[in-house]
Amino acid sequence: MAQGTSDGQNSEGRREQLLHSALEVIVARGYADTRIADVAEHAGTSPALVIYYFKTRDQLLTEALRYSEDAWYAAGTQRLAAIGTAAGRLNELIAMTCLPDTDPAARTEWLLWLDLWALSPRNQGVAAVRRKFDERWRQTIATTVLFGQETGEFDTAVDAGSFAVTLSALLDGMAVQIALEDPDVPPSLAYDLAMRFAAGQLGFSL
Repeated sequence: MAQGTSDGQNSEGRREQLLHSALEVIVARGYADTRIADVAEHAGTSPALVIYYFKTRDQLLTEALRYSEDAWYAAGTQRLAAIGTAAGRLNELIAMTCLPDTDPAARTEWLLWLDLWALSPRNQGVAAVRRKFDERWRQTIATTVLFGQETGEFDTAVDAGSFAVTLSALLDGMAVQIALEDPDVPPSLAYDLAMRFAAGQLGFSL
């Protein structure tokens, strides 16, 4: 193996280790209270090395959020591709959000999202990350609806884009209650309500 290739792989491995450490510290302490020194200590390295890879605290934290979301999305996309029906794919999308037992990373993801939402109005970098994630999530829902309309599973009169905006907003609201462990909105209820809404709008049976 060429030395340059080996060095590149080692560098990428160290970078991913720092991103993992940053995510764990953010979940434990919150985005606002996470410092480069905290991440370095968690990773067993020096603040100087963290700065070498990420330059600033905001770059480190936004990259960590992007890394987490990309991994979550990639895993979800792989599961969706293995499901043959649009209704099954929509069920998986809703379960990914509402049922932490189905996706063990779900609650951690939503704790990160709470920080992302809170910081977006005052941090342009965070706002850009949030906007990209929202756009991708809505597009995934809309694509699933269009697939269901093409296969005859879903009502073709429904506008896929408008439905995607509405369902994503409903799921976001449910996810906040789940992340906060609201006793009146357990994950199973959130899932049932979201599925009933989707079935009612798109005209498929549960």
